Parts: sequence; C-alpha cells; structure tokens
Amino acid sequence: MARELINTLNTWEKVKTARLNERPTGKFYINNIFDDFIEFHGDRNFRDDKAIVGGIASLDGVSVTVIAIVKGENTKENIMRNFGMPHPEGYRKALRLMKQAEKFNRPIICLVDTPGAFCGVGAEERGQGQAIAQNLVEMMGIKVPIISVIIGEGGSGGALALAVGDKVLMLEHSIYSVLTPEGFAAILWKDSSRAKEAAEVMKLTAQNLKDFKVIDKVIKEPFGGAHKNPQRMALTLKKELMLIIGELKVKEINDLLNDRYNKFRSIQCNL
Repeated sequence: MARELINTLNTWEKVKTARLNERPTGKFYINNIFDDFIEFHGDRNFRDDKAIVGGIASLDGVSVTVIAIVKGENTKENIMRNFGMPHPEGYRKALRLMKQAEKFNRPIICLVDTPGAFCGVGAEERGQGQAIAQNLVEMMGIKVPIISVIIGEGGSGGALALAVGDKVLMLEHSIYSVLTPEGFAAILWKDSSRAKEAAEVMKLTAQNLKDFKVIDKVIKEPFGGAHKNPQRMALTLKKELMLIIGELKVKEINDLLNDRYNKFRSIQCNL
C-alpha cells in the first residue's frame, strides 16, 4: 500500500519533490556512500567552482572518481554553490578529473542535481557552451566505466554534461529535461505560470524517461521521498553502484566504448 501511495504522485508533485531543500544533496551522498573521499579543486585555468564537488574515493574497496553537482543545504551554502548551477570552470574541472580517472583506471560516478548551467554574462564570456560540448565529446571516449545518477533535478545541457554514462540512473522522484517547466512554458506559451501544464507535456519523470529508454533504471526512494530517510536512500544507491561497477569493470574497453556510443545513438532513434 505504501508503495502504491508513492506512485500516485503526479508529475508536478514530482517536480516539487525533486526541488525540495530537504532532499539529500550530492555532498550528502559522497559522505554517506564513499570512504576516504579526497576533494580536488580548480580547472587549472580560472578558478574552483563550488557548484561541482569532485575527487577520489573508495566504494567498497574499489577506487573511484566521484563528481557531483551540489546544491546547498541552506541559503548561505546555496549562495556559495550558486544554487547548483555550474560555471564553465566547473565543467572543465569535472573533465580534468575524468581524464585523471582514465589515466589511473578508476571508474567514474557522477551525481547530478542542477536546474541547469549558469547562464550569466561571465559564464558565457568564459565559454559555457563550449565547456559543456567538450564534456559531451570527451565523455563518449573516456576509457573507464561511467555511471551517472540524477538525484534531484537534471536540467538541460548543464546536467547532460555529466550524464554521458554507460549507465544512467534516476532516483524515483527526480526529473530530467531540456529545461525547467517554467522556462518551457515561458518560451512556448509566453506564460511561465503554466509550468504545471508544461511539466506534463515534457515527460520529464524518471518513469517517463525509462519508458523512452533515455535512462537505464529507476531507483526506488523511501516512502515519501529520499528526504524522508536519507540514510536508507544512500544505502540503496550504494548497493546499486556496487552492482553496476562490478558489471562494467569486466567489460573489454572496446566493447565498453561501442556500447556507450550505440546507447546514445539509439536514444535519438527512440525519440
């Protein structure tokens, strides 16, 4: 019965749940899933972007690289982390860590929670679009397993820049779309107040995207959402990551890359 009640959430309720301040952040999952996490900073070009946290860690004894787009847990931290909207230097930092992971043969785990990449003047001046595009190109050829998990919001290219994975997962009440429902309504109908209607049209829930084969798996959340029992959610996600890493690590590199390429080519066909 409890599971049936969870599944009665409509699309707009899922959007609101994905955006809750109480929802566990990427930093929470890093602290509660991985051991011995060491954070790395900066893109070696401009500065460190606090919206993206990345480094090396251990997952049940396996050395991995973890990269997360992180929102704040309060107003002060949200301001520091730019409300989870990365600048181009954040994406360049992420790519630097991915290339490092490839060099040392570490699987990559990306945790995505962003309304979208920051679209301010400074970000555009420093090549926001180019940074995102570069990540898409490079991730397609990274010679280690990549797992991407949408843990809250997955907005536009800002999310996709960390979601070119061999396996793409979504938590049950997360969302993943080309832009926010408010932005969609404003562009299409010139009325952002129709966001609830737009959310239905956009088919942005984990269940919708699994049906379209855009993602590989929906991970169940505790009754009421991940924020109701964060520790249980972290344990569930940890078990899933361990299982998938075990499957991907035994693949030959050429098979891994071919499967990744064909996966994203087939998504275009399905849509």
